[in-house]
Amino acid sequence: MSTYIQNFIKFQPLLRELVSRDIKIKYRRSVLGVLWTLLNPLCMMIVLSLVFSNIFKFRVENFPLYLLSGQIIFNFFSDATTSAMSAVINNAALIKKVYMPKYLFVISRVFSSFINLLASFTALLVVMIATRAELHWKVVFAVIPLGFIVVFSLGVGLLLSALVVKFRDIMHLYSVFITALLYLTPVIYPMSSLPYWMQKVVGLNPITNILMMFRDVMLYDNFPNLSSILIATIESLTALGIGVYVFYKKQDEFILNI
Repeated sequence: MSTYIQNFIKFQPLLRELVSRDIKIKYRRSVLGVLWTLLNPLCMMIVLSLVFSNIFKFRVENFPLYLLSGQIIFNFFSDATTSAMSAVINNAALIKKVYMPKYLFVISRVFSSFINLLASFTALLVVMIATRAELHWKVVFAVIPLGFIVVFSLGVGLLLSALVVKFRDIMHLYSVFITALLYLTPVIYPMSSLPYWMQKVVGLNPITNILMMFRDVMLYDNFPNLSSILIATIESLTALGIGVYVFYKKQDEFILNI
């Protein structure tokens, strides 16, 4: 374990360069550049609010904020895991030439998505101020659900990046999975709008717990529930543990398949 920690510290400058490169590539030749990290969630919030606000207006107070807070969590997970999935195969040329810890490519993708997450979080705060929503001091506890979603996404990203090296079909299947997962996550709708059995199904989704924890802190002035924190801790660490284990077992075979 100490060897991995020493390697991580040793290659920190490389990790920073990889994160910087990922962000630059994403917004290369874009007029607004990183500003799109603010505009994307705001534009989607406006569009979806116009479509769904009439459906849920009696069940959700301040639906645009409810929607935007859900988008922030789910969009990060989707972006982080989708980009991390191709991190190894997209850097095949570099991996073949020089030695470096291969997990750095996955971490860099998740970190670059986290920077976008912080920009989206800023957009949420701006909207809350603009709409004169009550901004409580407890928003500082948003770091708890945000930390959980980062760890959970990193674990899933490590798992996917290791598997997709050999099984490329996963990349196509995952896009379908993410679309289905969106509808199994209470991003657009409130849990109360679902029948009881469906609430149980959606509740099994690990992102649901983290998302609801984030909304409790940001919108409802509630401290994170201890049981929710315990569940999120178990789910996040389990995902990370599985991801690290599979990545470690498969990394020596990467060179044969990339």
